[in-house]
Amino acid sequence: MAIHFSRRAFARLLGATAGASLPALPAWGAGVAPETAGADAHQFPHGFLWGSATASYQVEGTVKEDGRGPSIWDTFSHTPGKTHNGDTGDVADDHYHRYKEDVQLMKNLGLKTYRFSVSWSRVFPEGTGAPNPKGLDFYNRMLDELLAAGIAPYCTLYHWDLPQVLQDRGGWENRDTAKAFADYAGYTAGKLSDRVKHFMTMNELRTFVELGYSTGFHAPGLKLDAKGLAQVSHHAVLGHGMAVQAIRASAKPGTKVGLADNLTACTPVFDAPEHVEAAGRATREENAMFLTVIQEGRYTDGYLKRLGAAAPKFTAEELAIIGSKLDFTGINIYTPAYVRADDSEKGYAMVPSPASYPHMFSPWLTIGPEALYWAPKLVAKLWNVKEIYITENGASSADVPTPEGRILDTDRVMYLRNYLTQLHRAVAEGVPVKGYFLWSLLDNYEWADGYEKRFGIHYVDFKTQKRTPKLSAEFYREVIARNSVA
Repeated sequence: MAIHFSRRAFARLLGATAGASLPALPAWGAGVAPETAGADAHQFPHGFLWGSATASYQVEGTVKEDGRGPSIWDTFSHTPGKTHNGDTGDVADDHYHRYKEDVQLMKNLGLKTYRFSVSWSRVFPEGTGAPNPKGLDFYNRMLDELLAAGIAPYCTLYHWDLPQVLQDRGGWENRDTAKAFADYAGYTAGKLSDRVKHFMTMNELRTFVELGYSTGFHAPGLKLDAKGLAQVSHHAVLGHGMAVQAIRASAKPGTKVGLADNLTACTPVFDAPEHVEAAGRATREENAMFLTVIQEGRYTDGYLKRLGAAAPKFTAEELAIIGSKLDFTGINIYTPAYVRADDSEKGYAMVPSPASYPHMFSPWLTIGPEALYWAPKLVAKLWNVKEIYITENGASSADVPTPEGRILDTDRVMYLRNYLTQLHRAVAEGVPVKGYFLWSLLDNYEWADGYEKRFGIHYVDFKTQKRTPKLSAEFYREVIARNSVA
């Protein structure tokens, strides 16, 4: 489906000064025949929350200011050979100092909400013990700025930047880290819940566990065997569950608790009933160690059987904690995992993508818009989830500025248009998705990929820190203003 700009809007876009804020939009329907203005087939429900997301180490910079302690990503990124070009998050987007400018970017887009993460080592430089008041001061200032701009904050408490001192004691291999995380989460939620009404315990458990403790591609760069990895996974979900309970004990009444999980987005190869049923089975089984045990409070028989002697050690009490009831479920969806029915014991098979499969600038980011339909649909059906947020969705691009300084990221616009169309399909069928957080507001530090891969809808010149809206920012602002994807 093509994106359509009026001649006036197109001329306005091309004539915009590089680095300027986005020009004002005409009112929805202005200059449009009444029968056209009222015929939008892709309208989202009134009150649907349009947002964007960032993460502390990826944007804040200022890693040694105001008492912040080192995290595993400070250590990892400064280890030669671990990141692209040796890039670190020492400066990143300097959001710590430029948050007011960035909140204005959000306001210009018309964002209704913003998902950020708190740096654990800003609040507890030693991981545990005495909190650092200056660490929370930054988040207090930012929250006040957001609320003054009419933007609701959604807070993630762990986005991979474990305090280094806790890694020195074993990190997530050590059960004590789960308790330390709960203490930090409860304290922070208690301090911020007068303004933050939605907290996510963790972001993408699978990513920080598998890339950090199995492949070694991310911090802390370990390569454990199957048994060690399974135990780390268990401690991570235990930390989540303990944090849910700690937040509930400390936060103001009415605070909601969930998580942001990058579940394996099992998607039927096509919509035949047998493949749809197989995708449902696969969603439960392929996410057994993370979202399934969190939703059900038990590991599946298939998961434990597959692991055999490598299965994690756990107690019934721990499973009950892990299964603590959530108020909402956030899911990060980028790419599909295609599933077909077969006659195996599992009743499904994962279908690998051929080498010719289209992808974005990041090789792992294969394009499958239907994942944004099937993932929330199956999550809602499997676990009777009543409140879902798409806590991340977005795309990397090469993003080369034109000689005039514009960034015409038509590939990202293509990606977003098609994914949002599939999200609308889900919402129109009654799937309870309440909001969408685009990744990301800004080009930022993309972990081991450093600054090579850009995911932002605002271009950041990392030498000058100048922010420039991309074509995708104009597109997203149109979506928000119209509350529809067209």
